[in-house]
Amino acid sequence: MTINLERTTTVPHSIIAPARWLPRLALGIALNAVAWVSAWSRIGPLAHYSFFPLWLGFILVVDAITEARSGTSLWRRGRTAFAALFVVSAPFWWYFERLNARVGNWHYRTHRPFAAGEYIFWASLAFSTVIPAVLAVTELVRTFTPSNAGYQPRRIAWRHATTIMLIGVGTLTLSLLFPRQFFPFLWLSLGLILDPINAACGEDSIAGRIADGAWAGILRLMAAGLICGFFWEMWNYWSLPQWYYTVPYVGFGKIFEMPILGYSGYLPFALEIFAVYHFARLLTRRFRLFAADYVRI
Repeated sequence: MTINLERTTTVPHSIIAPARWLPRLALGIALNAVAWVSAWSRIGPLAHYSFFPLWLGFILVVDAITEARSGTSLWRRGRTAFAALFVVSAPFWWYFERLNARVGNWHYRTHRPFAAGEYIFWASLAFSTVIPAVLAVTELVRTFTPSNAGYQPRRIAWRHATTIMLIGVGTLTLSLLFPRQFFPFLWLSLGLILDPINAACGEDSIAGRIADGAWAGILRLMAAGLICGFFWEMWNYWSLPQWYYTVPYVGFGKIFEMPILGYSGYLPFALEIFAVYHFARLLTRRFRLFAADYVRI
C-alpha cells in the first residue's frame, strides 16, 4: 500500500483582508456566546431553543478562522452551497432518528411536551447544523496539516462498488434485526451504501482515497468528527432539551452523557457525512449547486 502524504498549500496571512472574515467571526462569537449562556443558565428566550444559534455561531467562527488562515472557506466559495449544506443535513439526521426508534440508543429530555409539527420544526432546525459543522471543522483542521490540493477522485468499478454496498445493507439489516448486539453498525451502514455509489460515479469518496493511499483527508474528517462530538456532548450536558444514552455493554466511563467508547462512533460518522455530501452533490450535478472542489478535506 502506498501512502500519499500530499502537499502543503498555504496562503500568506498578510494578504487576507480582515474585512473578509472578521464580521463573520464577530457575529459567530456573539451568537455562540448568547446561546451558550442562555442554554446553561436556562434564562431568556433562547433558554430552551439555543441549539441552532449555538451551532450556527460555532460554524461561523470556524469558517471565519479558516478563511483568515487559508484565504478561503465554505462560506467564501459559495453562499448558496453553504446554505444548501444545512438543507441536506436535516434529513440526514432524521434518518438516524428513524433508525434509533428501533435501536433505542439515545433519548431526549425536554422542558415541556411539543406538538408534532412544532417538534419537527425545532428538531429539523437543530439537525440542519450537523453536516456544516463537521465539514467546516475538517477544513479548519486542513489549514494546520498538509493539504490535498489537486486531488483527483478515483473511480472504482461497479462490481466492487456493489460488493461494498451489499456489505452496507448487511450491516444495516443486522443493526435493525439484532440492535442490542449490532448497534455499532448503525454508524457504518449508510457510508458503506452511499460511498461506493459516489466512487463508481466519479465523485470523491472514502473508498477511492483508501485505494489511492490518500489518508490525510480521511484522518482530518475523523478528527473533525471527534472535535464536533466533544462540543456536542459538552454543550448538551447542562442544556434542556438534552439527549442521554442507553447503550448496551459499553455504557460506562461517561464523559458528559456519552460513554467514553461511544466517542469512537464519531469517527465513522464523519466519514458518513462526507459520503452523504457527495451523494447530494451527485444528485444535484445538473443544477451545479456544489462545485467539484466546494468541500475540501
